[in-house]
Amino acid sequence: MDKIVCSNIWKIFGNDEKRILDNLDPNLSRDEVQEKTGHVVAVKDVSFSIQKGETFVVMGLSGSGKSTLVRCLTRLIEPTSGSVIIDDIDITKISRNSLLDLRRNKMSMVFQHFGLFPHRTVLENISYGLEIRGEKKQERLDKATESLNLVGLKGWHNNYPRELSGGMQQRVGLARAMAVEPEILIFDEPFSALDPLIRREMQDELLDIQKKLQRTMVFITHDFLEAIKMGDHIAIMKDGEISQVGTPEEIVANPVDKYVKDFCEDVPKYKVLSAGKVMRAECSDESKKLFSDKTKCIDENAKIETLIDQICEDDTAYPIINSQSGELVGEIDRTIVMKSMKSK
Repeated sequence: MDKIVCSNIWKIFGNDEKRILDNLDPNLSRDEVQEKTGHVVAVKDVSFSIQKGETFVVMGLSGSGKSTLVRCLTRLIEPTSGSVIIDDIDITKISRNSLLDLRRNKMSMVFQHFGLFPHRTVLENISYGLEIRGEKKQERLDKATESLNLVGLKGWHNNYPRELSGGMQQRVGLARAMAVEPEILIFDEPFSALDPLIRREMQDELLDIQKKLQRTMVFITHDFLEAIKMGDHIAIMKDGEISQVGTPEEIVANPVDKYVKDFCEDVPKYKVLSAGKVMRAECSDESKKLFSDKTKCIDENAKIETLIDQICEDDTAYPIINSQSGELVGEIDRTIVMKSMKSK
């Protein structure tokens, strides 16, 4: 079920953005538009949908339009044109009061810079959104405490932000966003300022939380390895447009152009690709014989990373089965696995 549907979103920055859009030659590049009109096309005719409960990553280099696009989802930036449908409601057409209600009750944002209040304790920072919403003190403190424990900061409730490390401060920011029990969480490069080890820990923490809560998450990053780790689907942006949308496996296996292919070059493909994506469709007599032994069968959705030890220790060709029907659909052996482990 679709939670968010964006259709033909444009955002042009300038004094006369509506008129410029009405008369815009769609074949002009971003630089040509700016040179001719003095306006900047930040988002160009973008459409996509996000399923309820999935993590949707918007990825691209600096200046690609990813942050502007995601801000259009909440109308922190007003789209020049297009629609943003959330739960069958076009938020580009709702009143300011309805928009405030949406932000307070359905959405939360986590930023790269934590935005914590230095004069408030950790628990007071976490409960701030609930305070703005008008909840009673004890209720908001109970919810804030629950959120605090969820991100692994039990016992730090009375400390101040200056007493915390960068990773801990980001956990507070995450807890603050979770405390209001939002249906949609939006992350704007939340881990970019953290050290690599802390960054990986925070990614794992968020993945664990998502398994428990199944929120709809929109995650911005410029790091492709982070994108394939975090995302159920990824939208890769360039010059305000989406170059490709797909699952991590679809994008790594079939990049649509050189821009996307360049991102994929250094990705350890065996961590992303499944057995069904790399299998040999023609089955040998060996794999057909093993098919009768269900313990030897491999599900087509199994990641190559999880099969290395099993497959590479001998020369056996293992049968691949359809995840739904259980039918034999192909085979995989050591040669195929080793080939998939190459970066290119």
